[in-house]
Amino acid sequence: MSEFDDEGMNDKEFEEILKRFENMINNGESSFFDADELEEVIEYYMQWLNYEMAKKAIDYGIAHYPFSSILKIKKAQYLSTQHFTHEALNMLNEIEQIENSNFDLYMTRGYIYSQMGLGEQAIENFKKAIPLAEFKDEVYVALGIEFLNDDKPDDALFYFKKAIKINPKNETALNEISLCFDLTSKSEEAVSFFAAYIENNPYSYYAWFNLGLSYGRLGMFEKAIDAYDYSIAINEQFSSAYFNKANSLAQLKRYTEAITVYKETLKYEEGDPTTYYYIGECYENSEDYENALINFNKCVKLDQANADGWLAIGICLDSLNRLTEGIHYIKKAIEINPNEAEYWYVFAEVQQKLGFQEEAALAYQRVIELEYPDYDVWLDYSKLMHESGYFTEALEVIQEGIKNFPDVPSLYYRLGVLLLESGNKQDAMSVFANALQLDYNEHGAIFEYAPALEDNDELLQLINQYKK
Repeated sequence: MSEFDDEGMNDKEFEEILKRFENMINNGESSFFDADELEEVIEYYMQWLNYEMAKKAIDYGIAHYPFSSILKIKKAQYLSTQHFTHEALNMLNEIEQIENSNFDLYMTRGYIYSQMGLGEQAIENFKKAIPLAEFKDEVYVALGIEFLNDDKPDDALFYFKKAIKINPKNETALNEISLCFDLTSKSEEAVSFFAAYIENNPYSYYAWFNLGLSYGRLGMFEKAIDAYDYSIAINEQFSSAYFNKANSLAQLKRYTEAITVYKETLKYEEGDPTTYYYIGECYENSEDYENALINFNKCVKLDQANADGWLAIGICLDSLNRLTEGIHYIKKAIEINPNEAEYWYVFAEVQQKLGFQEEAALAYQRVIELEYPDYDVWLDYSKLMHESGYFTEALEVIQEGIKNFPDVPSLYYRLGVLLLESGNKQDAMSVFANALQLDYNEHGAIFEYAPALEDNDELLQLINQYKK
């Protein structure tokens, strides 16, 4: 509780009430409590999830004040926490028959409907609470969150903006507005909104933070960093600002600075696996694989189910020429998340390096089954087949790749090479011509894959025909 609650009760007074209540329950001491005091006691226990004591306070209150609507509403709230939602709703319906202008009744019923996944009914009740509310911004936030739950971010944004208009200091609304701008891809509007907000509230570290997020979503990382710096200047213990500033520095490939700022985050919050993962990633990108390993290991120590962390350890060990050791960690990542195509792709490449062609082929097939979104898997799988002596299969893989990515010139260049190698010169030249039309500048891929073709006069003549 704050020093004084809405009714003027301070902490010391409340502590005395709470002590008297607990002495009465635990020791049988006689004491008197008015309904308002019991309401505070119930709210305290509910807030701290002490439902056993909350129930005792509710039962005591209703026994002594059987006509108190607010105590009955508290009981409905308690029932909903115990998943007795129908009983809770029945109780609220009974209250409404007697008192149909109770703000807490409609808010409680709205939250219960929301808990049940009945969004329309929740919204209906929250709207009924608006004219009865002393602090309408709280109702608008509830409505906004419900619309978010219903995947309607534009409607949610409307209500969060209404909440901010009434109470500019409503931090929940401010943060949810940022999320809505992100979900609706309105990052430019978000920058304008938070910049305007800051003009009137220049010391809102949440606003500066959300302005930074908005700049980041637009790829304007320098401006994002400036915004995060203002947020940190106002609240130097705001760990999220450090974390996102570090992300922006990493996006700019300023890895040493990013690592320093990520470490600042750890001063103001407990060690988080994601933070250690990103520190590791910065070291990896700086080719400092030993320090990368230290941080990736910290990541998985804190979160054994962090598949990305296990995969990163395997990749770093590969970079340190410890591939036979690293494959264990890559397998661990796959065990945790067997449906992640990227993991299987790394596994395939590692198996290929170790000379296990059959295992690599199976892994590439798994990548394709999982609908990997890029075309490079077809090039790599075809190359494996080609180098392993399975020429027909290599052709089939590339042709299948073209069916999936018909506008990618690299696949046509590779198909042309394979056709030419098979002695099918006419079809090869036709395919090369198609590839040159798609993208002349990528024709170097031919000679990277088959350097001997640099002496093929007919091919060179064809390439010159398409030179601009």
